[in-house]
Amino acid sequence: MSVFEKYLSLWVTLCIIAGIAFGHMFPQFFQIIGSAEIAKVNIPVAVLIWLMIIPMLLKIDFSAMRHVGQHWRGISITLFVNWAVKPFSMALLGWLFIGWLFRPYLPQDQIDSYIAGLIILAAAPCTAMVFVWSSLIKGEPHFTLTQVAINDAIMIIAFAPIVGLLLGLSAITVPWNTLLFSVVLYIIFPVLIAQIIRRSLLSGNHDQRLQKLIITLQPLSLAALFATLVLLFGFQGEQIIAKPLIIAMLAVPILIQVYFNSGLAYYLNRISGEKHCIAGPSAMIGASNFFELAVAAAISLFGFSSGAALATVVGVLVEVPVMLSVVRLVNRSKNWYEQGSAPIKTADQITTGEM
Repeated sequence: MSVFEKYLSLWVTLCIIAGIAFGHMFPQFFQIIGSAEIAKVNIPVAVLIWLMIIPMLLKIDFSAMRHVGQHWRGISITLFVNWAVKPFSMALLGWLFIGWLFRPYLPQDQIDSYIAGLIILAAAPCTAMVFVWSSLIKGEPHFTLTQVAINDAIMIIAFAPIVGLLLGLSAITVPWNTLLFSVVLYIIFPVLIAQIIRRSLLSGNHDQRLQKLIITLQPLSLAALFATLVLLFGFQGEQIIAKPLIIAMLAVPILIQVYFNSGLAYYLNRISGEKHCIAGPSAMIGASNFFELAVAAAISLFGFSSGAALATVVGVLVEVPVMLSVVRLVNRSKNWYEQGSAPIKTADQITTGEM
């Protein structure tokens, strides 16, 4: 991991402090930024989000989906956890903790918005950081790439319906036009641009140029993330100062769902007989979030000063330390995993009757 990735939580904390301070010192500046909208899309934030997302999408090779059959157990389990369990479990945890247990301690006018932000966060499976987590647990790289490519393809179709369904079940008004526009603006367009750039470089046998471009753009992507966080906390400062425990309370359901979903994916791979090098990245992909997309969608749907935007940012704050703890758990439990997983028979073994 790079220094910026390893200490992401520290940089996010500094962005929180800087954003709150700048919000009090330069309120007119933040008002100007907040009003720079076209069709309910904040132009400065849209630019920053694209700078965040496109460099990460350059790593995705959609042609890897042709290898889906090689690790169909692990891929099936990860898809099940990502799309059938994770968004719904987060909605349940949001209702339980934010809507009930912590309700007396939170701003009443933001309760629904906090829950909406948690749902948006859980509905966006992680993209770029998964490659980091997979490498730390010696995961199968082709499986990781295939799974991420499939998730991104599904996200184009499934993100808006799942978010709309769960917001509707939470009795939160769904701005469908804005939601669909966010999918086009922050998923479809960046995917298309990234793939055009990627294929143009690869078609000319410029693999090294592609890798150099990804490395060059990575600091720009992180700078855009930090700038977005400073803007967000410039608008959120008063709420946080008034109720400083908001961030801790929002972190509770996020932490629970990370450990629950990673543990579920890990265990299901174990009983299915998948190798540890598949189960590890499956657990990582099943637990982590595409927080850049979540932040963008929350801002578009509910605005800078919304509880939804703050909830997604808490996801950024806890991402690195909590995922590193999952990495440690996966690595330390390797012997336990391999002792209990059923060996997968090859076609020859099945034919000859070998065990």
